[in-house]
Amino acid sequence: MSITPDVKMEKLSRFVFTAPSWPRSLVIILILGLFFDFATSRLGSSIASHIPYLFGTIAFTIPAIIAFLVTKPMVQGLGGSITWNRSALLALACMVFGVIATLLSIGSPVLDIYLPLFYALSLGFVFGIRLLVLAAVADYRPSRVMVPALVQSAAGLLLSTAGFLVKPFFDPLFFWVAIVSHVVFGGGTVLMIWLIDRPLYRAFHIHGLDFLNTFIAHLTDGDKRMEDFFRKIGEEVWVPQVSFFFRRNAKKGAILTIPNVHPGPMGDVGGGNLPRILHESFPDEVMVAHGCATHDFNLVSESEIQKILSAIKDSARDLSHQNAASRSLRLTYGSVQILCQRFGTSLLMVATRSPEKTEDLDYSIGSTIMAEGRRYYPHLGFIDAHNSMTEVSGAVLPATWVATEYIYGAGEGIEACKSLPMHPFRIGVSRVTFPYSRDQGFGDLGVQVLAVEADGQTTAYILMDGNNLLKGLREELRTPLLGIVDDCEIMTTDSHVVNTITGKNPIGQKVAAADILPFVERGVREALSDATESEVAASTACCKKVVIFGSHRVTQLAATVNTIMIFIAPLSLGILLLAFLLTIIAFIVIR
Repeated sequence: MSITPDVKMEKLSRFVFTAPSWPRSLVIILILGLFFDFATSRLGSSIASHIPYLFGTIAFTIPAIIAFLVTKPMVQGLGGSITWNRSALLALACMVFGVIATLLSIGSPVLDIYLPLFYALSLGFVFGIRLLVLAAVADYRPSRVMVPALVQSAAGLLLSTAGFLVKPFFDPLFFWVAIVSHVVFGGGTVLMIWLIDRPLYRAFHIHGLDFLNTFIAHLTDGDKRMEDFFRKIGEEVWVPQVSFFFRRNAKKGAILTIPNVHPGPMGDVGGGNLPRILHESFPDEVMVAHGCATHDFNLVSESEIQKILSAIKDSARDLSHQNAASRSLRLTYGSVQILCQRFGTSLLMVATRSPEKTEDLDYSIGSTIMAEGRRYYPHLGFIDAHNSMTEVSGAVLPATWVATEYIYGAGEGIEACKSLPMHPFRIGVSRVTFPYSRDQGFGDLGVQVLAVEADGQTTAYILMDGNNLLKGLREELRTPLLGIVDDCEIMTTDSHVVNTITGKNPIGQKVAAADILPFVERGVREALSDATESEVAASTACCKKVVIFGSHRVTQLAATVNTIMIFIAPLSLGILLLAFLLTIIAFIVIR
């Protein structure tokens, strides 16, 4: 499982952070201005005499406060969005950059010349930074955020030239140098935005910063406009979905269904909450296991789930139920373990490599196994248990040795189960919710258990709603459960509602196994006590024209983003140095 481009892109999530509360930023702005005034007043008399009185407060603090107060209403008035916390943090950050740039002039032999120059440079730099940030978080079109971006530096320019409580700080020459600085830094920033945006637009017809805008909107208020981007790059597919329908007299039935699409990409966007939506669409207890699908098979929109739902309902009509099941059988091939059990004429298989990494399997691996099983069974449900994570890694791809282990192991299971005797069976179902949140790795459905009794053997199929289990957790939970049932397997739905800015949030990472086990044990015991005679029928639905991300589209998108990231640093440095150089040249010419 190599580190693929999409995994590299996921690592960029470490740069995403939450802005501190605006009062905290505001306090730092006030303190920083006062500290600048105090520090400069303590310099030698030859230096301090050239620094205007209250320069820190008037040139930095007041413009930052003005920017904080007016940025949010101005951005919202133009149709964008930014929080008070981000507005305050942006004002503070730009103030820090301005102070640092201005302080570079301290100690120069001709301070009365260099101080205005460096302050003019800092104003242009602040304008460029604000323009870039607002384009990234509020509106990707620089023309729409030009005025809000100008507020802080324009306030500094006006206060230092028009005067405030005191005479103007600098002569008219400073005004024109500052104007040139704004034009140069603003133009350089617009050019950089265009250069960053162009590769994504040419390849996918999407604007990179627009995508970033919608991603931030999703993080802050659950906005789903990201689905519009996914639909632009998506493609239609026809995928099979095997379901086992259990029917019981006088008790709620159960459905175990295995989608071959991926429950992602994040939060409630796309198919992120596929398990819960399917669960709530039937009167029976629905368990939505993880089939063979990678991030290429993410649904582009939540509305695509309705196509899957309709296909399942259509496949449930006119089925012939049987009260017949085999004992479960566990076999091992290489690093792969497979739990197999026949239900009527069909076969259920659950595969894991735990404690080795057990991650997404490519769709072709599952379709190969299903095609192999049709020699003996009309329907074969193959589940990727998805129950052992160590790090965010690539999927299992065709023709690799791990993929071969899955296929050969499944082949042995298919052969071994065809001759197993069939017996009347009973099932029990249960669902137990956890007192833990999505941030802690737990999806909305908690843990679901399907307990099967056949020929005196009890087998528990345990499905936890979340994106994988921390490596070793499966064994920590399974060992004590084997004292309650004869065999069991612990699976996850791979629901991405627990993922927003990172793909690594497995169950067990933030909550200890000892705290999870009681809920799982309770689910197993309740399912056993609920057991009653049952009949089963299986079907394979054809989910038609489901729009997914598309084959290799995630990799292509990630590769493009990763390439852009490589060039951003040198590109930014080059534009920054050019802007400084042009401003200094303009200063020399004007002077």
